[in-house]
Amino acid sequence: MLRTILIAAVLALFPLILALAQKSPGDGRATVRLMTLDPGHFHASLVQKEMYPGVSKTVTVYAPLGPDLLEHLNRIIRFNTRPDSPTSWQLDVHTGPDFLERMLKERPGNVVVLSGRNRGKIERIKASVEAGLNVLSDKPWVIRAEDLPKLESALATATTKGLVAYDIMTERHEITSMLQKDLVNDAAVYGNQLPGSEQEPGVYMESIHHLMKMVAGAPNLRPAWFFDVLQQGEGLTDVGTHLVDLVTWTLYPRTLLDYRKDVRILAARRWPTVMTRAEFQRVTGEKDFPAFLRDDVKDDRLQYFCNTQVAYTVRGTHVKLDVLWNYEAPAGGGDTHLAVYRGSKARIEVRQKGEKTNRPELYVVPNTPADKAAVSAALNNKVQAWQRDWAGVATEDAGQGIRVTIPDKYRVGHEAHFAQVTERFLHYMQEPKSLPAWESANMLAKYYTTTAGLQLSHRAASVMSQK
Repeated sequence: MLRTILIAAVLALFPLILALAQKSPGDGRATVRLMTLDPGHFHASLVQKEMYPGVSKTVTVYAPLGPDLLEHLNRIIRFNTRPDSPTSWQLDVHTGPDFLERMLKERPGNVVVLSGRNRGKIERIKASVEAGLNVLSDKPWVIRAEDLPKLESALATATTKGLVAYDIMTERHEITSMLQKDLVNDAAVYGNQLPGSEQEPGVYMESIHHLMKMVAGAPNLRPAWFFDVLQQGEGLTDVGTHLVDLVTWTLYPRTLLDYRKDVRILAARRWPTVMTRAEFQRVTGEKDFPAFLRDDVKDDRLQYFCNTQVAYTVRGTHVKLDVLWNYEAPAGGGDTHLAVYRGSKARIEVRQKGEKTNRPELYVVPNTPADKAAVSAALNNKVQAWQRDWAGVATEDAGQGIRVTIPDKYRVGHEAHFAQVTERFLHYMQEPKSLPAWESANMLAKYYTTTAGLQLSHRAASVMSQK
């Protein structure tokens, strides 16, 4: 019965999609055509929130029939029908259980876009590049340490075939991340990176997300499989991917890391966010815990293991990350982010408190009062240099530190970063030799860190349970 309803719903959408498509002009000299594979997460649709020169307006979607596909189609329709700068995508939808095999056989495009269930994603990426297709995929590519050789193989194949296999690292395009990176690499402001220790790391990051979110007064429902850590991954291997990426991207730009030599995992632990049956119903719309989650239900509460802390070193610099998921933010609050880099002259901090504007702010905090004059002068020089690319960025005194003030025009938001990543990917497709070699090497280092950290957290939990 449900399948019949879903089929009817999909068919009902097709006339609107086709009507919108007929209003758009031809593709002209488009050299890129997208194929969206099993869009189980809304990030897949965000790649199409904007149009791109040289990219065909026709996108082929291969996916199983179900709610994930319907949500994806609805989002693209909303982009096509929005009053301001509407898109003009044409969707060619193919459903069925053999969606991957059919895509690899028919190959109507040359780019595969993936975002959805994370376990098994690397097999789809690997199959795509082996078939000669470029890949633009949302994180994480792997959530298990045993899948790292598949990632290494996929990246090597892409290099050999002259393809681009690119990880959607949106946080690199956040203005505070870009400016923080620039300051950390300015010796006059920052000094030298302090190696730190496990107790007082040279880099500390904390990311707090919330499971229950309200959008336009209604709950933003998550699919039930989101809470299966075997499909979605745990905190470190999912959201933590961004944090690990930012650390190496900031500290070691243009450096090829060897994860076998440069990364050491020191300590890790994991713990659950506990949900009642009513809370699970509210966040998913499901009536009961599904069968695949029953092993994680204790005393009628879901033990969702989405929180991870990890301590590691990368080239001798101590790093500590806290990746956390709470059920719901307090009234007026939201997701938060903290990133602290400790240099010999100053700390460079991004703080997002989840209140009021709920946006990240950048601070420079001299280590001692005696450092403030020199750090302030060096920061003023840096701000003057920034005017070429970021006109209007300035500073203001913030007590013990200095706040970098950033005009609203540079705060484009998380969704806009997907278009920025896609534009970078398209540039690399046009000029494959411009894709830096460090991207592949550091992707391996990143996923080694997340998966090895998760492994250690499981071992630590096992030891604790035996005591």
